[in-house]
Amino acid sequence: MALKPTTITTGNVRLSYVHLTRPFAREGQEPRYSVTILLPKSDVATKQRIDAAIEAAIQEGVSKVWNGVRPPQIKTPIYDGDGVRPNGEQFGPECKGHWVFTASSRDPVDIVDLNLNQIINPTEIYSGMFAKVCVNFFAFNRNGNRGIGAGLGPVQKVADGEPLGGRAPTAEEAFGAAQVTQPTSPAYPGYSPTPTGQPPAYPGYPPAPAEQPPVYPSYPTPTYPPQAYPRQPAAPVQIDPITGKPLQGGIMGL
Repeated sequence: MALKPTTITTGNVRLSYVHLTRPFAREGQEPRYSVTILLPKSDVATKQRIDAAIEAAIQEGVSKVWNGVRPPQIKTPIYDGDGVRPNGEQFGPECKGHWVFTASSRDPVDIVDLNLNQIINPTEIYSGMFAKVCVNFFAFNRNGNRGIGAGLGPVQKVADGEPLGGRAPTAEEAFGAAQVTQPTSPAYPGYSPTPTGQPPAYPGYPPAPAEQPPVYPSYPTPTYPPQAYPRQPAAPVQIDPITGKPLQGGIMGL
């Protein structure tokens, strides 16, 4: 699908002030994903496409933003890197020989490599790398300021470059190649590792004695006098009423 007249894709440009992996905001501003694009002045074809896209954005602004009137003074986002910034300061040396402009977006943008694979490692995205950038130019009217802004679209990294403004080293750059063997514990004077399973020995304290079973005092076994039980009275002798003789388990009358 063809791009809109207000949208272009640059040739190879260098990126500065890269905020592509997380949004950035100056004090009092809305956080945005943004990048400053350094377009070599030798890339005349891209500059012509940018000029045409800005003119298309102006025509769109007249009909949709500025109530049918073309402002006499229209601010554009393109600056000459061999000149000065809007605040009067000189551009950095990396801007010499380039057209300079900044594009931004509220939403994250795709960042891909030459094979259109998403770049996941944030260390591969930095100020100083070379890329192609899709940019959409649009008209705005904010508090009486009327002009053309640059919206940021997908970014394709095409080559590495000398980092601008410094870059934190990777872990491999800082510590070298990965070690094959596991590092040993550092040796400290007067320190010896405690054998596995043994409690540490502290100077000035005797080792704790082995745990002994508790000793309980012995108590004498109480003795009791024999219990005197009263004798049961003898059973009365039964008399056979017929014979008058003692009944010895027999049958009465015999």
